[in-house]
Amino acid sequence: MLAGNWKMNKTPSEAQSFANTLMNALAGFNSFDIYIAPVFVALDRVQEVINSSNIKLAAQNMYFEDNGAFTGEVSPKMLKELGVEAVIIGHSERRKIFGETDELINKKVKKALKEGLTPIFCIGETLEEREKGLTFCVLEKQVREGLYGISAEEVKKVVIAYEPVWAIGTGVVATPQQAQEAHEFVRKLLGQIYGEEVAQSVTILYGGSVTPENFFGLFVKRDIDGALVGGASLKESFVELAKIMSKIIC
Repeated sequence: MLAGNWKMNKTPSEAQSFANTLMNALAGFNSFDIYIAPVFVALDRVQEVINSSNIKLAAQNMYFEDNGAFTGEVSPKMLKELGVEAVIIGHSERRKIFGETDELINKKVKKALKEGLTPIFCIGETLEEREKGLTFCVLEKQVREGLYGISAEEVKKVVIAYEPVWAIGTGVVATPQQAQEAHEFVRKLLGQIYGEEVAQSVTILYGGSVTPENFFGLFVKRDIDGALVGGASLKESFVELAKIMSKIIC
């Protein structure tokens, strides 16, 4: 999977125009899933463009209730009506800036699964945690609590995105070896919880300052199944990432 998280960028008209550019440039890339996640207010316009193309629509967040007095929130049912197929949950910016907890994220993952949306479940350690040697402890806590109460069959439908917080938007990318070590740890942890067969079926993406210049070295690693891309998804470099994936898969 190659997923583009546009974050709080592009107005509805800008998003619509760029989606049209991507649709034309990415036509024929069918050996892996491609998702783009614009802001909420641009979802319907982007869907109009990519509908019936090979690009799928994702949202950047959602709440775990269908409706109610939750000012500023968006429900999965609302997203589905707009054609959304996947939703990013637990991004480090949601955790750090907006105070989202593992418990809240777990509720969102469960609700997304219940409503037939693919959760792109984000995990990752801060620089301070890595420097203290706590990377694997942090990842285990986030995985165990984020997936608490989710069955083996359900977890096969979850996409996990490992995004070291210290590499997001900083221009500093984890080395291929650092990324592989984290991905391998997460997959082995899934194996302990759900069994090896399930662990091998789960898609695990890397995210954090991914560019066409560093992506090849990451994607060729055994346990890295694609990327959740931020800054590079806002430009046509996103197309270059798709080309790299296509060459390696073929």
